[in-house]
Amino acid sequence: MRFTLGARLFLAVLGSFLAIGAVGFELVRWNVSAHSPHVAAADAAVVLRLRDELQQHYREHQDWSFLPANPAQRKTWLGQQIARLQAAAADDDAAAPVASAALRYRVGLLDADEQLLTGALAQRFLIVTAALDRVSYALTDGQGEIGTLVLARADNQDTDLVVAFLIEQQRNLAILGATCLALAIIAAALLSASFRRPIHRLVEGARRLGAGQIDTRLNLRRSDELGELARTFDQLAAQLEAAESSRREWVANTSHELRTPLAVLRAQLEALRDGVRAPSPENIELVMRQALTLGKLVDDLGALARSDMGQLDYSLASVDVWALVTETAQTFADRFSTAGLALAASPAPAQATVHGDAGRLRQVLVNLLENSLRYTDRGGRVQITGEASGATLKLTIDDTSPGVPPASLARLGERFYRADASRSRQLGGAGLGLALSRQIVEAHGGQLDFSASPLGGLRATLTLTLVA
Repeated sequence: MRFTLGARLFLAVLGSFLAIGAVGFELVRWNVSAHSPHVAAADAAVVLRLRDELQQHYREHQDWSFLPANPAQRKTWLGQQIARLQAAAADDDAAAPVASAALRYRVGLLDADEQLLTGALAQRFLIVTAALDRVSYALTDGQGEIGTLVLARADNQDTDLVVAFLIEQQRNLAILGATCLALAIIAAALLSASFRRPIHRLVEGARRLGAGQIDTRLNLRRSDELGELARTFDQLAAQLEAAESSRREWVANTSHELRTPLAVLRAQLEALRDGVRAPSPENIELVMRQALTLGKLVDDLGALARSDMGQLDYSLASVDVWALVTETAQTFADRFSTAGLALAASPAPAQATVHGDAGRLRQVLVNLLENSLRYTDRGGRVQITGEASGATLKLTIDDTSPGVPPASLARLGERFYRADASRSRQLGGAGLGLALSRQIVEAHGGQLDFSASPLGGLRATLTLTLVA
């Protein structure tokens, strides 16, 4: 049998209310119990004299017609008789024990069918909850039983007034008890529902999310732990949606970037096959260049995929980063000169040794310098600066115009993102080099940021931790 959380909460809350009520009843029971196991002699004497008088009146009238016809008067008539007998007993023997003052409120007269005629009768629920006893005194007319006098008592004689009060208010107490029970059930149901509804929404949301509906949101406005759980669920769903969107964009961009060089390569090969172009060294070189471009794109995609899975290999050792900068700059010197650009480096920083992979860090420097070489206008310049401060080495690569729009600066380093897609495609960039560079730097515990350069172009800032 499936026992839901809502049912458990309902039973737990209801059980708590009932336990509180049980404690209250038990306090009453404890208060009226455990002293004397018998009826006080004075009380018994009054009840016995009352029994004799009632039997005598019944014989005279042959029924209970001598009782008052008015309901209100009949209800109090028996108590008045008891008070009269108590007063007479006190007058007869002043030294005799005095019956309980509350006796008149604890005695009821039943007919042969056990229907209350007059007086006060403790109902069964009160007897059970308050630990009372009922002592019966049979009435006869010489031929058979005509009725019963019922005395309600507690084991503790000192609580006779409490017992009298309970009997007097037993109807109100029964209504109060039923009302409290109903309120307890309602409160338990409402509290259970307040937990069950958000939990049900969480379950349904998780099912929809598992079914691929990544736009699912709960939007649950609560300030408790369930509200926090719902907000966390919404954040997770948003992250999943962003990841799915990124995945789709990644697949689309990858397909697009692969299609372009493949189309060019295919067209050139078809031209060679059909004799449109002669297989000259120049045409073969053109085909080779397209194949190299395609190979580099595939290599970059593979490197990014391995980096995402944490499978990009790093051979860590102490590396002089500034020596890498100088070496890489020298390999680019001829290309910068051919492009009409000036490449300069500042004096070496006081400390430039980091713990890293020399090959991967060189790859980052190559990508950054390649980016400046491609997108800096002829006649411009590129400045490399190194600065050691505390435990941090900061390398900056600044180039001259054109600059990058402010809206595009924050997106540099995203896969396949290019500030000017058409110009980047003409120059051969696929938008993967900076993304791969950022992942390599972050794997070294560093940071790669992009901002506007004081020279009018782009500034790339590479931050690494120095070896102590």
